[in-house]
Amino acid sequence: MQYSPLLEELISKLQYLPGVGKKTAQRMAFALLGGDRRRGEELAAAVNAAMSGIKRCSCCRNYSDEDICPICSSVKRQNEMVLCVVENPSDVAIIEQTGQFFGTYFVLHGKISPLEGIGPEDIGLDRLETLLSERKYTEVIIALNSSVEGNMTSFMITKLAQKYNISVTTPSRGIPVGSELDAMDESTLTYSFTNRKNI
Repeated sequence: MQYSPLLEELISKLQYLPGVGKKTAQRMAFALLGGDRRRGEELAAAVNAAMSGIKRCSCCRNYSDEDICPICSSVKRQNEMVLCVVENPSDVAIIEQTGQFFGTYFVLHGKISPLEGIGPEDIGLDRLETLLSERKYTEVIIALNSSVEGNMTSFMITKLAQKYNISVTTPSRGIPVGSELDAMDESTLTYSFTNRKNI
């Protein structure tokens, strides 16, 4: 079916969202237009505000409204001296839900992938090394998804940490090989973090 140009554009842009195909985008578009349109306007305003106001924390690279995110600015967190390296901001949210980790994070926003032209600098490993050299971390937890790229990235991070004599661990058993953190239930992730192992 041929829709009006504005409706076609809305449906097309909604498909930018992960897991949203054309049919789901159509349902979303019709819901926005068919209900209280103020809600659609509020959604548009929230998206605009987020796009212009949310940036990466200058310390951990997680999403934040401020230059330094609440986790990095917490004195209690800073005193823990344990750093958890994750691939995506969504991983931080998942780990925080367990209530078992009280240190700080470093978000890579990806992993090394030579085939895609993604190198160490593209995921901030230069910034990570600066952190490791400046702060007296006692442990680095590498909580990356298990894949060829993830393992390659973990190897490079391990070498960086060992360069500064920092203990390196990874979440323990309970996370199946090939699984992603955001697919894990809270109890499994809690177990893996409280029983992490040395690398």
